[in-house]
Amino acid sequence: MEKTLSLIKPDATSKQVMGKIIARFEQEGLSVVAMKMLRLSKERAAEFYAIHSHLPFFGELVSFMSSGPIIALVLQGADGVKRNREIMGATDPKKAEEGSLRKLYGTNVGENAVHGSDSLENAKKEIAFFFDLSEIYA
Repeated sequence: MEKTLSLIKPDATSKQVMGKIIARFEQEGLSVVAMKMLRLSKERAAEFYAIHSHLPFFGELVSFMSSGPIIALVLQGADGVKRNREIMGATDPKKAEEGSLRKLYGTNVGENAVHGSDSLENAKKEIAFFFDLSEIYA
């Protein structure tokens, strides 16, 4: 059983589709073992996305991710990282698979409803960014 991080981004929280997104993860066999709603400061958003700091869209990403509340989730399941990424779909909602979360709820490449860890190594780092071990119930 793998744990992975998922973020429900500000565009999805403003559309009030958080429950639908969480229900989808559960329907697909991923259990929610930690969850919190928060608003990232620009500094925290920049720290989380530091890997992208050299890219031209970095400032826009930081502004977007600090523009409203997000929901941070720790999901657990068999092949959790891979399953989460399949459920999310491609980064660009226009290219995402039919029925994927990004196809259903994303607007564009920047505002694409959800974030998910891209590897088990990054999942561990990203989970630790948002959660203390005592907050994870699995």
